[in-house]
Amino acid sequence: VQLQASGGGLVQTGGSLRLSCVASGRTFTRDYMAWFRRAPGKEREFVSSIHGSGNYIVYTDSVKGRFTISRGNATDMVYLQMSNLKPEDTAIYYCAAGRIGVREYRYWGLGTQVTVSS
Repeated sequence: VQLQASGGGLVQTGGSLRLSCVASGRTFTRDYMAWFRRAPGKEREFVSSIHGSGNYIVYTDSVKGRFTISRGNATDMVYLQMSNLKPEDTAIYYCAAGRIGVREYRYWGLGTQVTVSS
């Protein structure tokens, strides 16, 4: 199984980015996919998750109202629309799939860098 994330980049405070992640090697139609992030000097943290049905969406408090997670028509894809970005959103964003526990996932992508300048 491989997860390939893309869409990161450099953006100014208040800007927007859309992250994409595509899974290959197995299907996650009936499973969860999620986004995590690791900021410089900090531990990895959960950002958001979504079931293959498009339901059961969860966000961490710091991104509620600014980030939107969604699944593609081909549900082995997951997106993260990020708006009103803040410098504290700067991190490497990781795509994950195949939930094995609360905010625990079996498969991980390599990550995509998001940098928000002040």
